[in-house]
Amino acid sequence: MARRCDICGKGPVYGNNISHSHRKTRTRWEPNLKVMKVSMGGKTVRMKVCMSCLHAGKADQFIH
Repeated sequence: MARRCDICGKGPVYGNNISHSHRKTRTRWEPNLKVMKVSMGGKTVRMKVCMSCLHAGKADQFIH
């Protein structure tokens, strides 16, 4: 299952956690995705939508 927004394409970001002693460990930050049921062409499908798209109203065009 890909952790990617179906509207804007936002995906995971990689980087380092840095401790107080400056030791580095790899980490991965996931986008805040929610699964929505959407009707497309008379069919009900599931879309993974990030919260920034939901707050901006970009997901409203897919909901009917």
